[in-house]
Amino acid sequence: MASVIKIYALFLGSALLMFGGGLQGLLLSVRGAEENFSLLALGLIGTGWSIGFVAGSLTVPLVVRKVGHIRAFSVMAAIGTITILLNLLWINDVSWIVLRALSGFCFAGAAMIVESWLNEVADNKSRGTIFSIYTTINMGASTLGQVAMSITGTAGYIPFVIGAISFICAVLPTALTSSPQPKPLKSARLDIGLLYRTSPVAAIAAFSVGMANGAFGTLAPVYGYEQGLDASGIALLFAIAAILGAVAQVPFGRLSDRIDRRIVLIGLSGFAAIVGALTTLINPSAGWLMYVLFAAYGFAANPIYAVAVAHANDFAKDGDFATIAGGMLLILGVGLALGPAVASMIMGAWSPVGLFVVTTTFHGALAGAAYLRMRVRKSVDAEGRAPFQPMSDRQITPETFVLDPRGESMEDDDIVVRHEPSVPEELIETLGSERDVQDKPV
Repeated sequence: MASVIKIYALFLGSALLMFGGGLQGLLLSVRGAEENFSLLALGLIGTGWSIGFVAGSLTVPLVVRKVGHIRAFSVMAAIGTITILLNLLWINDVSWIVLRALSGFCFAGAAMIVESWLNEVADNKSRGTIFSIYTTINMGASTLGQVAMSITGTAGYIPFVIGAISFICAVLPTALTSSPQPKPLKSARLDIGLLYRTSPVAAIAAFSVGMANGAFGTLAPVYGYEQGLDASGIALLFAIAAILGAVAQVPFGRLSDRIDRRIVLIGLSGFAAIVGALTTLINPSAGWLMYVLFAAYGFAANPIYAVAVAHANDFAKDGDFATIAGGMLLILGVGLALGPAVASMIMGAWSPVGLFVVTTTFHGALAGAAYLRMRVRKSVDAEGRAPFQPMSDRQITPETFVLDPRGESMEDDDIVVRHEPSVPEELIETLGSERDVQDKPV
């Protein structure tokens, strides 16, 4: 019973974290547009978040090893709360870029610690269920945070304060726990060679999704604002795209378990490219057509990364899943950082609809790469594939892949422990090896 209460408390903490993150991300884009920030500055705000998130994924495990999970989580939640309040006090583009990077750092660290606690209480039988519930809660809470902006609006202090309350309340489940400290956090490890040898399509997909969805997630609210939508309309626009994207993951994921996953990637990325091209050509003003196009984009674009992770895992050797997934995460982060900056420059030079030139280009490139790879390499038989698991490309950390049931057999293999020799080197050189010394009768 205690473990069940602990799990649901952690789910609550994660939900509060994602609610605040969803609200803050959408709020800064729209409020920044209202404050007449340049398109480049708005893009760099998204870039700052991605850089901070990747930096947090790499360095927070070191912090946790020094001060422990509970203290580290409290620090992350406190700094995250301070940053969103400083967004309110310092309304200028440079401050928001720096603060957004700090927010991404803290968000990554806090999410990793929650996931490590969930991993600690999960066993082999419950891991799949816990991972599915956790993913669903994250997607749902983030969407609710975006919808909340339709109620709070963007003016004044209320939306910032609500986000701050959500962040600081997320600390309660871990602060009040009496359970032992979880195992050390995993650091994302980048092995480009291994990832590319295992699955070139997965590496290309990680970068393409980062470029396209990073640009969309940061600057689509600005596009909606420029097209005449108010805060409520923008929140609804993103909620529809997010909900349909989450719903689409299950059927397309199950389909990819039965057929070549690259066919699914071609279909999804090709359709997302078509939607982007249509949006570029039509450039719809505020109205039903814009909602239809955004819904179609979310439906096609959101499942791509999860299918790509599953495809990479199909070809991964035993013990390599965590390293490959971590490499994909870092490549995704590079795309998420570059995408908003590139898109903002195109939007500034041409028009706001230039955003969809970026999404069309990278989704089209992914579809083409997947098609070419199908002619070079055969697919893994359906019986030999690990089952698909839904996940969001904006809400994953290295600990997510540890919690992922597909990586449970690799968890111990991912930790490399180096032991100092217990026998003097001179004696080893004389008698051959440490084992020889240990085997000699005394």
